[in-house]
Amino acid sequence: MPIGLSVLSSGSKGNCIYISGDDGAVIVDAGLSAREILRRLAVVGCEPLRIKGILVTHEHTDHVRGLAALARKLKTPVYGTAETLDAIHLPRDIGKRPFRAGRAFDGMGFEVMPFSVPHDARDPVGFVIRLGTTAIGVATDLGYGTALVKERLKGCRAVVLESNHDERMLMEGPYPWFLKQRVRSRRGHLSNDSSAEMLSVVQGSGLQLAVLAHLSEINNRPHLALGTATEAVRCGGGGPRVEVASVYEPLPMMWLDE
Repeated sequence: MPIGLSVLSSGSKGNCIYISGDDGAVIVDAGLSAREILRRLAVVGCEPLRIKGILVTHEHTDHVRGLAALARKLKTPVYGTAETLDAIHLPRDIGKRPFRAGRAFDGMGFEVMPFSVPHDARDPVGFVIRLGTTAIGVATDLGYGTALVKERLKGCRAVVLESNHDERMLMEGPYPWFLKQRVRSRRGHLSNDSSAEMLSVVQGSGLQLAVLAHLSEINNRPHLALGTATEAVRCGGGGPRVEVASVYEPLPMMWLDE
């Protein structure tokens, strides 16, 4: 079986990604209720019993809202950095598997490489999740594309990458100034332009699929994010397939060539 993914939800109301491989599956973040995550898994035809663990990027509520309940229902451990796990305050009956950013580990049927990202959380990370020679990169909350992030995403067959806001909509929109500054800061969220620039850098190494994630409902529109990204990746000819994730409905399973 090849490696595949479905973004079950992405946005400020909840984030959750399902990744499936030969020997099992993994969830990245659980920002919806456990019941809603299980419902969306059923919608896209995914089997919850294949899930062997939950990876957590950081402790913000839109990434961990349903975490404890889902871990209990699935009887699976939760993987996160020590600081993130400490910030979440998981109940004692939930299995905790701490890792360190920059140190790859094997688990759940995959090789997982967590890497540090710039965001206003305790110890936020992205992931490269690898099965054989095929890898999926996840970087959904970050203020800017560091050299490390770009290096980790190079060589991935698919990336789930934040495209949070349109700069003009943000600056002309209803957010108070302090919040606009937070979103635009180097520990905030990627704009459409910054996300597209990152994709243009990492696409030349076998990228087949790019999923734009964590779009703001106030400061962005799917067609703006998609247009900016598509222009960036196709300026050199060809380019990966580009999809936009939604907070309201899951994307269907997308399988990658080995």
